[in-house]
Amino acid sequence: MKKGLFFIGCFILVVFFSILPVTASNNENTVIIIPIEEDVEKGLHAFLKRAVNTAEEKHADVIIFDINTPGGAVDAASEIGKLLNSTKIKKIAFVNNKALSAGAYISLFADEIYMVPDGTMGAAAIIDQKGNTAGKKAESYWRSAMNAAASQHGRNPIYAEAMAVENINLPDLEVKKGGLLTLTAEQAVKVGYSEGTVKNMDELLAKLGYEHANIEHINSSFAEKVARFLTNPIVVPILLSIASLGLVIELYSPGFGIPGTMGITALLLFFYGHLVAGLAGYESLILFIIGIVLIIAEFFLPGAIAGILGTAAIVGSLLIAGGNIFYMGISIIIAILVAIIGMIIMVKVLGKRMKLFKKIILSDSTSTDKGYVSNVNRLELVGKTGITMTPLRPAGTMTINDERLDVVSEGGYIDKGIKVKIIKVEGSRIVVRVDN
Repeated sequence: MKKGLFFIGCFILVVFFSILPVTASNNENTVIIIPIEEDVEKGLHAFLKRAVNTAEEKHADVIIFDINTPGGAVDAASEIGKLLNSTKIKKIAFVNNKALSAGAYISLFADEIYMVPDGTMGAAAIIDQKGNTAGKKAESYWRSAMNAAASQHGRNPIYAEAMAVENINLPDLEVKKGGLLTLTAEQAVKVGYSEGTVKNMDELLAKLGYEHANIEHINSSFAEKVARFLTNPIVVPILLSIASLGLVIELYSPGFGIPGTMGITALLLFFYGHLVAGLAGYESLILFIIGIVLIIAEFFLPGAIAGILGTAAIVGSLLIAGGNIFYMGISIIIAILVAIIGMIIMVKVLGKRMKLFKKIILSDSTSTDKGYVSNVNRLELVGKTGITMTPLRPAGTMTINDERLDVVSEGGYIDKGIKVKIIKVEGSRIVVRVDN
């Protein structure tokens, strides 16, 4: 009897202590806070992918995206939207000032949206590089994308469409007619695009019931911050322009110096940024190296096949690394134009003023006025006669006073041993005709 009670007691203790840690773990919620700041671009997607994966590994209860962005690239926003849809963790968008353009689109993928009192969300039209609204095709695509993002998460899509295109009638809101919709915090609550207005993150955590939860902030690493900068759509053409201009100058300068170093550094930064951001794989870097090897081989091989293949390989590697072929194509064209214009300016304007370009550019000329001659111009031979030593077909040789000369006939065939007369001397070219 006593042994039976002992075993029962031990069993109860084992069960109790095995359940206790699980219960404590379930009561300790984990909240991951991820910032979405500055421009939305491909580098941001790489950071968010790492952050969301970390949240899943930690079995987080909720992810709060601390959003303060003016917007950015449409393709990057689309990839981020897919990323947020792929996780089953509850997502909260905290509009901590503004979520405009691509930022508004990303916010729509959250399960709940909260805003600060002076926060704004909207103005999501596609703008081209000249600052104008994009064409109808791009506008139609973006309108559909905004509609789908809102509909998937239980929000009235009409307001999302009004953020993307103009002239959508919204009778329940006092908005500027004909303009893009930008919701204030009060308006967002009214139309169901916000679950509430809070002053700061602490108040949001308290409102959600996570004030005592385990709070973890995931921020960009230094490498990710550098990658985001280097993959910015404005920075990419600048890097490629520096690279093309530096390498072109290096080709025309003796040895290897500052221009070549700048060009290679710019290319290394380009590939580093895109590799860290997850946009490029090592295959693009290998293709680039192959292109460089082929161009170097062009100096030692006849023909231009190696040079053409090398150039094609380098351009192909840049297009692959950039992710978006269209935008990378534009960046490459800009870089080429900058290199051409830069070389013209340096040669025509700065060539005579800067010591560096005096070493690169040949400013002296070997003219006849300065005493330079390419060959002896023997004008004294005109009118003299001699005998052909070989047939002229039309070129051959003749002798004048035991001097042998290479000559050409005026037009026809002249046989050997014929008396001919020199009628013209043009540098090394001596023209003869049969002397009657």
